[in-house]
Amino acid sequence: MFVDSVKISLRAGKGGNGVVAWRREKYIPKGGPVGGNGGKGGSILLKTDSHVLSLEGFRNRRLLNAENGMPGATNLQQGRNGADLVLTVPCGTLVKNANTGETLFDFTDENQEFLICKGGKGGKGNNCFKSPTNQAPNICTPGTEGQSCEIELELKLIADVGLIGIPNAGKSTLMSQITHVPVKIGAYPFTTLHPNLSYVQFDDYSRVLVADIPGIIENAHQNKGLGISFLRHIERSSVLMFVIDVSGFEGRDPFDDFSVLRAELEAYHPDMLKKPFLVALNKIDQEGAEEHLKNFHEKYPFPKETLFPISAMQGEGLQPLLESMRALAQVNGRRFK
Repeated sequence: MFVDSVKISLRAGKGGNGVVAWRREKYIPKGGPVGGNGGKGGSILLKTDSHVLSLEGFRNRRLLNAENGMPGATNLQQGRNGADLVLTVPCGTLVKNANTGETLFDFTDENQEFLICKGGKGGKGNNCFKSPTNQAPNICTPGTEGQSCEIELELKLIADVGLIGIPNAGKSTLMSQITHVPVKIGAYPFTTLHPNLSYVQFDDYSRVLVADIPGIIENAHQNKGLGISFLRHIERSSVLMFVIDVSGFEGRDPFDDFSVLRAELEAYHPDMLKKPFLVALNKIDQEGAEEHLKNFHEKYPFPKETLFPISAMQGEGLQPLLESMRALAQVNGRRFK
């Protein structure tokens, strides 16, 4: 199950208590204080892991506690420190204060760490309070409580290329052809119910990370269809690829579909249209595609070099598209910097 937003409560470990203890050994009168200090409580850290692709691991873990520190002991023995709790998250995870919405940290790279809750300090044993004027202190201090907070984790996938299209445009078929991973494919809208993320690997072993999100319909930015839930997953894509069905399925105009997609991106975030993009004109093997393809070229106001007629099902025209995709990703992609 793909999970991209969770709210969790975190509590760092409490510090162990200091103790009052006295040295009692034969032939040693006036042994003095030997109470040890408590150990510090465990802290909670968030860390990115490239092998983690979603927040599914937190789906049934909404209250997480780090280990408490152990109390001190006699003979100046310090209590054991509580173990830190390290929580792994995917790259692209935003950490927000669940109550205020304030962004606390933004994980954009691998192996980043963020200390979210610091463990409590250990208490002092009575040995710490001895002095020339107080050689038998009978006091100790308790450990302090660890920090706690409620946070929201929100995942925004970081991919080199984000695939965008209306439902049934053939994005899943294209994804399965270029990445060689099993993707659900069906001749009905909203086949893709959650984002798919995979690499396209080339002969020279270079790789491009591609994200495929569910189909976007008109007014998706107003919470219609599935698009609004997943538009954020292409927000950080370096390059956009519009996948357009040029077969004219159900009397649709391919250029109108392209215009709807651009309008939804602009309504979601105007900066989305500033990204470099390619247009994959899919299903050229279908009847009637040739006429729609010609009309699309006539209406298209951008450089024609960004248009790529393809048939994802037949594997036709994919190589020029992939080469252009790699070139754009290497120039603009975050991972290639």
